Amino acid sequence: MEEKVLQGQEREQFLREFNDGLHRLGRIMLIVATILLVAVPFVVGAINGVMPEGKGFLSGFARVAVIYIPVSIVEFLVYTPMLGAGGSYLTFLTGNVTNMKIPCVMNACDIAGTKPGSAEQEIVSTISVATSAIVTTLVIVAGVILLAPLQPVLQSPVLRPAFDNVVPALFGALGLKYFSKSPQIAAVPVLLMTLLCVFVPAAISQTSLLIIPSGGLALLIGYILFRKGKL
Repeated sequence: MEEKVLQGQEREQFLREFNDGLHRLGRIMLIVATILLVAVPFVVGAINGVMPEGKGFLSGFARVAVIYIPVSIVEFLVYTPMLGAGGSYLTFLTGNVTNMKIPCVMNACDIAGTKPGSAEQEIVSTISVATSAIVTTLVIVAGVILLAPLQPVLQSPVLRPAFDNVVPALFGALGLKYFSKSPQIAAVPVLLMTLLCVFVPAAISQTSLLIIPSGGLALLIGYILFRKGKL
């Protein structure tokens, strides 16, 4: 019994030290990446003598910030619990969050059968995001090399609809799998969001913001059903 307790304490200590190191490394890499991303256009502009005026820069930044700051906050709050610490650092550094990293993590954790919030899910999530980033990089390299030979295929009017609907098809397949597990919770939010996008097509481009009301509605329905003993 004492041996099991010691093993449990050692495991908790290891996980605590591992997470501390992970957060430290992740913060350093994100800060360095942010500085590099922001510095490049300013350095190029300074070298070529085409620096924007302060007023024009602030005006342009404000127009973009109004949209992307709320979106980034929403995505952080929604996706971080799904990705875990390591997966979050890698995901927000390498990009392709909704169309690559989230589906990859969800599928990997489902296959591994890990529990949400567990150390096992943290490990699976980090490995799946890292694998996705490596595969994406290799595909981009191959695409650059084969861009000229594949250009007639990529511009084919027959295949254009398929390329335009890759992300909806991917999330439709993943969504159906999870919706079918709790149809009584998913039915109303899916129906309302579908009707909203049909009658207000402009809402389709604001999916990150729509996550808040649809997710909140799903939580409310789940809470009501739980209180009534139907879950």
